[in-house]
Amino acid sequence: MLLSTYGSRGDVEPLVALALRLRALGAQVRVCAPPDEDFARRLAGVGVEMVAVGPSARALTKAAPPASTLPQRAAQIVAAQFEAVTEAAEGCDALVATGVPSATAGALSIAEKLGIHAESVTFQQLTLPSPHRPPLAYPGRPHPPEVTDNRALWDLDARSIDALFGEAVNTHRASIGLSPVDSLRDYVIGDRPWLATDPFLDPWQEPADFDVVQTGAWTVPDERPLPAELVAYLDVGAPPVYVGFGSMPMHASADVAEVAVEAVRAQGRRAVLARGWADLALLEGRDDCFVVGEVNHQALFRRVAAVVHHGGAGTTTTAALAGAPQVVVPQLADQPYWAGRVAELGIGAAHDGPTPTFASLSAALGTALAPDTHARATAAAATIRGDGAEVAARLLLDAVGRGEPSVSA
Repeated sequence: MLLSTYGSRGDVEPLVALALRLRALGAQVRVCAPPDEDFARRLAGVGVEMVAVGPSARALTKAAPPASTLPQRAAQIVAAQFEAVTEAAEGCDALVATGVPSATAGALSIAEKLGIHAESVTFQQLTLPSPHRPPLAYPGRPHPPEVTDNRALWDLDARSIDALFGEAVNTHRASIGLSPVDSLRDYVIGDRPWLATDPFLDPWQEPADFDVVQTGAWTVPDERPLPAELVAYLDVGAPPVYVGFGSMPMHASADVAEVAVEAVRAQGRRAVLARGWADLALLEGRDDCFVVGEVNHQALFRRVAAVVHHGGAGTTTTAALAGAPQVVVPQLADQPYWAGRVAELGIGAAHDGPTPTFASLSAALGTALAPDTHARATAAAATIRGDGAEVAARLLLDAVGRGEPSVSA
């Protein structure tokens, strides 16, 4: 089995979970992912073979190139995808594709060429057309203000994806003897896409156009121990507040670490600050803030009073599973959606906008640290499913066993 992605940690970590479940069921698995050191270390740590694809995802994210270069970056990623995935998929019975649209389309095209079974999966539902909500807007291509009908906006979304990524994908499809796809978005989604999110956190409202298989979020118990120094810090005093923004570069606020930690201190709490891809740090070294790098979030979130984060699907789910109240400071893409879900469920607060100030973050923390929020977060944790990767692994193996056809344009 080949699992293929190009994206951030939130795109790679679910594939770790699926790979481990597939392996437990007797399958051989390899993962195609960006060549970033933290991805390679994570996969090596669980004994899963990794095939490096394309440029560093972290370097591309931190560079924050202008939106006008999206087609060029897509072409670079597609070229790498066709080269690496073609070789990695040889001898495989099935392929699971996810990540940015151009990479997913590239991986699905390889499966089509090789005639192997393929599944397209998303870790958030906002890329799936629905009359219930508008699509995400791509950088440099905002929705026209005069267009308010959701179906019309989804038609524009399909055209935007073709304009940004279609030429690169179809050029490489032609190079391996495949016909062009008329709608890249529809090709990536297919007739029955998988939605790997929790039904309680992310309920799917069925549209009429296609079926969605909601497997549950792909998680796996993380058995890594917390560093001894961190455990000692946690053991002294009341639970601290975790602050971390994952793969987000946080360009909008260079002093976000100082602002966040000061807001935590104003609540009478200590802090745990995660460096992340923004390399967050404090200028002064006080003993009420502990800075961490790569760490077991499942174990850590069970020991904190609240989690302040960017609103990635994986971090939102992990915090919910741990029963930790959340403050979501969304930066882009699907993150405002997850912020809204956290607020709607009453398990935390949604920060208004990507740049926290002392006042705005203090207000959000006041909500998250309230006793009733903690009670709702604790109750919600018991409703989150933990079998999503198991469900997906069995679905994939069953489909291969039945000899279901490969993806087709």
